[in-house]
Amino acid sequence: MPRSKSTPITSDNPVIAGPRASADRLYRAAAECVRQRQRYGALVEAGASEEEQKAALQVASLCDDLLQASIDAYEKAPVNGPSKDEEWYRKAINVWQSSRDYERRHSASDASTRRVGTASASGLKDLAMEYDLEASALLALQHTLSAYRKVSPDAHIEPATRVG
Repeated sequence: MPRSKSTPITSDNPVIAGPRASADRLYRAAAECVRQRQRYGALVEAGASEEEQKAALQVASLCDDLLQASIDAYEKAPVNGPSKDEEWYRKAINVWQSSRDYERRHSASDASTRRVGTASASGLKDLAMEYDLEASALLALQHTLSAYRKVSPDAHIEPATRVG
């Protein structure tokens, strides 16, 4: 079967190195973060083994770290070049804001989890609220990712399927 011709992923590739590069990177990191959080939730819901859940949580935590690094890179990227009227630019700002909000809510729920210590009713109520806010932020992030992908479909990179 002949291989399809593709542009190499280097700084010479305009899709990778253009003005949307940091926005696309943020999109991909956020999309993987959402996917891994959903995977972890599904494993917990299905009652998968503790070992498998722990491994999935470690992968999700790594994705959280990558998302934070992508947020930082997006914030440092030069803003000259793209027109602020371009649709992809406005959607990228939404992805950035949603990503920051998710990371903030995730950090807050982690901090609440560490503080609970004694299982008081009000402490558990506050913890449940933090988890609900984190879940809401994750859902909002998923919606902004969908909107960005519609205006910038080349930001999504599918892995090549290889058989044998």
